[in-house]
Amino acid sequence: MKNEGIEFQTCTLENGIRLVHKQVDSPVAHCGIIINTGSRDEEEKEHGLTHLIEHCIFKGTTKRKAFHILSRMEDIGGELNAYTTKEETCVHTSFFNNYYARAFELINDLVFNSVFPPKEIQKEKEVVIDEINSYKDSPFEQIFDDFDEQIFINHPIARNILGTAESLNNIDRDMILDFYHKRYCTTQMVVSSVGKLNFNKVKWYFEKYFSHIPKREPDRIRTVYDNSNYKNSEITIKKDTYQAHCILGAPAYSYNDERRLILHLLNNYIGGPGLNSTLNLILREKRGYAYNVESNYTSYSDTGIIIIYFGTDKKDLKKCISLTHKELIKLSTKALGANQLSRAKKQLTGQIAISAENNENQMLSIGKSLLVYDKVDDLGTICKKIDAITAKQIMEVASDIFDPQNLSTLIYL
Repeated sequence: MKNEGIEFQTCTLENGIRLVHKQVDSPVAHCGIIINTGSRDEEEKEHGLTHLIEHCIFKGTTKRKAFHILSRMEDIGGELNAYTTKEETCVHTSFFNNYYARAFELINDLVFNSVFPPKEIQKEKEVVIDEINSYKDSPFEQIFDDFDEQIFINHPIARNILGTAESLNNIDRDMILDFYHKRYCTTQMVVSSVGKLNFNKVKWYFEKYFSHIPKREPDRIRTVYDNSNYKNSEITIKKDTYQAHCILGAPAYSYNDERRLILHLLNNYIGGPGLNSTLNLILREKRGYAYNVESNYTSYSDTGIIIIYFGTDKKDLKKCISLTHKELIKLSTKALGANQLSRAKKQLTGQIAISAENNENQMLSIGKSLLVYDKVDDLGTICKKIDAITAKQIMEVASDIFDPQNLSTLIYL
């Protein structure tokens, strides 16, 4: 329960399922369930299974067939969706506020009553294999999966989320049910909600549809990745493409590391979504070497990864790599000036504030925060943490992460 003035309200059922809710003045509500299991929790023979489950839960429950599942929210103008990452599975929906009961009941039905019909499993395997093939046709997307394998070699987190045609064809219904019962655990679930209803009403629906679920705790321990085992590498793969695609990167901080927010700020400064990011100015605006330049930092429970990507004409590849290394060395050896640091902080806090205006994004964000940290920071708290970051801290993190001896490179040429 929240105290007066606190933005987010939470509660926990006896079975371990948690609820977080934010009341907003909007006719549209968003809710979802986030489960702390993803592709990295699969054994090698199960590769692609988590994502396949995400597809198959829409194909029939003890109460509904596939058509009725899809129609349940769409008949009232709502949307129903799901996604899988390396560490989470999420089912979520958007709808008019007066359909909260329908939304909670449907999410409950999908997550706890799916029957995984054998014929539908086979159909979804074919759908996912088409999805895999579409990625193979896109070097921009394929290179990120290949780089994960290069960085986290021989570890479950290295494997792509979709699986392979071979691994999917070896998965059967018994494997799905076994994984589902072992990994879809109530103590690792958060129901997240953003809508106009007050907390007591949302809590009433939450208890009605989720309190009767038997408590289930995980019986598998996630295989930990140790960053100290990492060795940098350089790989070039010949591809029949017009452009050269290049990634530079390395393992980074987990979401429990205190330096995580500093790296988020640094990542945003280097190659975030703003067109004034350092690498975008250096490679695109000033020299016209690249159309797409970006930097991404993803944190996991025990590690993380930072990636700098650009696509360029093959004749400009070496120049782009050299300029990127030069800028990273500069960030590692020279502190940002007061004006640079102030602009970087304002830009990141502004982006976070704008993202929070999207209620669906906020629903997903606060749900993951409660799942990972068992708390949700409000915007003011996050801004204070960003404002406390110093130029020296940024330089130290840049030196740690972007040491030339630490960076790996993957090139499609």
